[in-house]
Amino acid sequence: MKAIVLVAGVARRLAPLTDKTHKALLPVGGRPLLDRMLGALAELGVRETVLVVGHCAEQVRRLAGDRRGRMAVRYVDNPDYTRGSVLSLYAARAHLAEPVLVMDADVLFPRELLRRLLAAPAPSALLLDRGFQDTGEEVKLYTRGDRVIALGKKVVPEAWETVGEGVGFFKCGAEAGPEFVRLLRKVIEEGDGLNEYEDALHMLLGTRHVGWVDVTGLPWTEIDFAEDLRRAEADVLPHVVRLDGA
Repeated sequence: MKAIVLVAGVARRLAPLTDKTHKALLPVGGRPLLDRMLGALAELGVRETVLVVGHCAEQVRRLAGDRRGRMAVRYVDNPDYTRGSVLSLYAARAHLAEPVLVMDADVLFPRELLRRLLAAPAPSALLLDRGFQDTGEEVKLYTRGDRVIALGKKVVPEAWETVGEGVGFFKCGAEAGPEFVRLLRKVIEEGDGLNEYEDALHMLLGTRHVGWVDVTGLPWTEIDFAEDLRRAEADVLPHVVRLDGA
């Protein structure tokens, strides 16, 4: 299994903390988010991680290096990193030709969360947390049976069985990869590259089976605002450390 980690964006909502530092390099418990993520990927047997870089790219390269244990670390540059995340993932489209994890770099999580995604029987799958508070900022997943039928902050299907917050990690099977690339290109053409890659992922749900894994009860948080950073360290990290042992 390979991973693509999107670590290019500017993260203006965290300014001024991110004016001269990428948010994935901000420390939580004295350790950068990206360092924790790379450690988890290496420990779980991912053979190669591709980092899509842009904002503060040299800082990211210095931290990540070219290897974590047996896991190789490689880079793809996105010169248009100030625009939508769809351009970052499209820059790494060659790596979607094989099974791959697509990951946002701003998530604090325990290894168990990734372990469940990797172990999911469906070749393509998303993580769903039913224990969320709907503030309007969350990317929500709607399911019917064993598949995700809709995804987005504002998308609401006519009928569904389960709804939860998406964690921001997508296991993309080899069969779904080429179609995902086609839809990324379509979203770029229609939105001038200002959209998020989740727009293409929502469209993919209509043409490919994407399963879901329930991670309700596991500690995790996405970091978009300064308050998220505070909560990550004070409230979420102690639970992550209890599960991971570090």
